[in-house]
Amino acid sequence: MAEPRIVVLANGAFAENCYLVADPRTGEAVAVDPGEEADLFLARLRTEGWTLRAIWLTHAHLDHVAGVAAVRAATGAPVWLHPADRLLYDHAPSQAMAFGLRLDPLPPPDREFAEGEPARVGGLSFDVLHTPGHSPGSVSLAGHGVVFVGDVLFAGSVGRSDLPGGDARTLLASIREKLYALPDDTVVYAGHGPATTIGAEQAHNPFVRRVSGGNARTARGGPDG
Repeated sequence: MAEPRIVVLANGAFAENCYLVADPRTGEAVAVDPGEEADLFLARLRTEGWTLRAIWLTHAHLDHVAGVAAVRAATGAPVWLHPADRLLYDHAPSQAMAFGLRLDPLPPPDREFAEGEPARVGGLSFDVLHTPGHSPGSVSLAGHGVVFVGDVLFAGSVGRSDLPGGDARTLLASIREKLYALPDDTVVYAGHGPATTIGAEQAHNPFVRRVSGGNARTARGGPDG
């Protein structure tokens, strides 16, 4: 079975992590959450010699979608998004205005993520887990010993739930019931900050054990981190 090659590209004012995930045998890749610095992602694709087959969005907050239009225009790669985040996605320009930024309307998504339907690129296959709470349509993509979680879970913290569509109890349930069900050695690639593992977070993450109500939010920067 193919093993993914993963490139982490921290970018933009919110230090968001965009991930390029490739099957090295076929040279086919996806971009997970292309944020502000589209040129950075496209240049790395050229350096690696990879062909972008899809843009996978874990959720539709500004810092995770700001580069979608430019990446799609340059590559023709279809955009995947969970339908519960479509309203957020369509209002990305308004999100940008709230931070004094400008963003043109984004191209409509081409495909919808659905739990139970795998997302594939080359010989790689990832399970789609609907993990709401940070946003209504947040998804996590699990496979090959890794999981891309967007802003649901961080090393030592959890995502915000005080933005529109967020809910603390739902967020914590997503972590406990979906993410913590993965093997302990699963590497967690989050939308901000360093990688961690499921086992490390089960053992040491204070928020997921301690927060039982109210708003859970992380100390990380950004509109949704």
